Amino acid sequence: MADDIESNVEAASPVWAVFGDLMSVMLGAFVLLLVGVIGTQLELSTRLEEEVQRRQGEVQRRQALEQALAGPLATGRVTLVDGRIGISGNVLFALNSDALQPEGRQVLKSLVGPLGAYLKARDEIIMVSGFTDDRLIREGNRRFADNWELSAQRALTVTRALIDEGIPSSSVFAAAFGAEQPVASNANDEGRSRNRRVEIAPMPRSSQQRRE
Repeated sequence: MADDIESNVEAASPVWAVFGDLMSVMLGAFVLLLVGVIGTQLELSTRLEEEVQRRQGEVQRRQALEQALAGPLATGRVTLVDGRIGISGNVLFALNSDALQPEGRQVLKSLVGPLGAYLKARDEIIMVSGFTDDRLIREGNRRFADNWELSAQRALTVTRALIDEGIPSSSVFAAAFGAEQPVASNANDEGRSRNRRVEIAPMPRSSQQRRE
């Protein structure tokens, strides 16, 4: 009888050992899962906080730019939408021309002081972008091959004018968009007039630009 009991105890011992090992494995897996969940939550929380800070910084940038340009904006000759300063192409240039008109030069002069102070205070640069409507360059106008070239030359003209008036050349660059990215329909004169424009957009310097 005693031998039978001892035999049953010995047979049951490996079962409990396996059960104990299984529980240890399950506990380890649970701990790993818990650590993973916590890590994911912390990462999501960090990303959310960074996004909130980025958006707050963007709002502050736009408010600072609006305050700096309060004078020029009050004249109604420039606009400020989503942090981009807009100037009508009709104010700056005659149709299909990249020669700056007197009124356009005065508008740019009015922007130089506020823009220069803004850029210096925030260590940013500005991108000058040229845009056109979708109409082809007039026949006989051999100065420009297409709207891309016209928009590029207009952006360069404004860039050089800003530099001539005192904006550091290291703080400004030009870009051309041709008829792309219209802000209105090209189906009528009013829309095409709105699309013929130059925009000036401040943006943060890259780390490479700061080193240079």
